[in-house]
Amino acid sequence: MTDRYEEPRDFGAPPSLAEMESIAYQEFEHIPDELRSRCAGVAIRVEDFADDETLGDMGIESPFDLMGLYQGIPLTQQSTQDIRHQPDIIHLYRRPILDYWCEGTDDLRAVVRNILIHEIGHHFGFSDEDMDRIEGDLRR
Repeated sequence: MTDRYEEPRDFGAPPSLAEMESIAYQEFEHIPDELRSRCAGVAIRVEDFADDETLGDMGIESPFDLMGLYQGIPLTQQSTQDIRHQPDIIHLYRRPILDYWCEGTDDLRAVVRNILIHEIGHHFGFSDEDMDRIEGDLRR
């Protein structure tokens, strides 16, 4: 078997936080309407890494191990009588996303879109196990 030499990918300059946020909102518009329409009021925030408190609460040692996080009250637990003190937020963590993208073959926009869909799943009340099962079904 002959090893085939592959040209290295040209990644160019990494997107800034503002550019990554712009990509996220653009990709949010490509998510199916049946999901997107139930996300009214959900904000997207891009940061380089999750803060130490978040990582500690989740038992995550390396900040590179968390690419996204849904923070809020899932639709399955919301009530019309709830007093909301802050909007639901999908956090995207730029540096772990960029590392994941550089190590893989997917387009950066596809990576961002997949993370958004995963976090939207949490907005709908799905667990990580539910999301893994759904994503597995979509690959078949």
